[in-house]
Amino acid sequence: MKASRQTVKSGETAFLRNEKFEALGPRWFEPDHWGASLVPVGTGGRGGAWFLRCDSEDIVLRHYYRGGLVAHLSKRRYIFTGFERSRSFREFRILAQLLKLNLPVPEPVGALAERVGTFRYQAAILVRRVPGAVAMLEHDSIADDLIWRQVGETIGRFHAEGLDHVDLNCDNILVSAKDVYLIDFDRCKLRGVRSGSGMAGWQKRNLNRLKRSLEKRLDDLPEGTLPLRWQALLSGYEQSLSASKKG
Repeated sequence: MKASRQTVKSGETAFLRNEKFEALGPRWFEPDHWGASLVPVGTGGRGGAWFLRCDSEDIVLRHYYRGGLVAHLSKRRYIFTGFERSRSFREFRILAQLLKLNLPVPEPVGALAERVGTFRYQAAILVRRVPGAVAMLEHDSIADDLIWRQVGETIGRFHAEGLDHVDLNCDNILVSAKDVYLIDFDRCKLRGVRSGSGMAGWQKRNLNRLKRSLEKRLDDLPEGTLPLRWQALLSGYEQSLSASKKG
């Protein structure tokens, strides 16, 4: 996958475009542009995400929103330190890298960073929608060990390549008929591949964050599911890491 960068408005706005989408421009990142085809994403996140249909393609548009107390001061705006360092550009680039590693992630379509005043910017990203995928907890077989082992195996594959998913939660794990996918790579990093035994600190933090998100959503799980199924997830995770080291 190749991407081209373009700037408009005398450098105040820049966007990346997947070469497969020649018509993509800044208007693609505006919800109003899509009219009736736009459908809000109802699961997870802080809002500001929509499904849309474009030329027989299913795409997800996501605006970057702040969380926590700082969101009361500025919900969408971040300190500008250059377009290449913007959150949308960095996520687009890391998705492209993960695809090259044959990891299950959505393909990036475009990324936009728009300066607002002198020191701030706002951003958005477009990615292909994963066909037939649902959030982990919405899967019909969530009470079965198999799904949990598959989730663990998938996380293990990402960790084996050094991917630190700083917001690994149950809403950022999608399950389709063919695979388990991770999504939302804002602020994520590719670290060096660990050769020694045991988990690195960032790997433990990823798993602990996922477990906390599951504990907060116990009402969405069949009663008694989490304790035993979490062990199945860890089993799949350890098996995946072990296989990667042997390979």
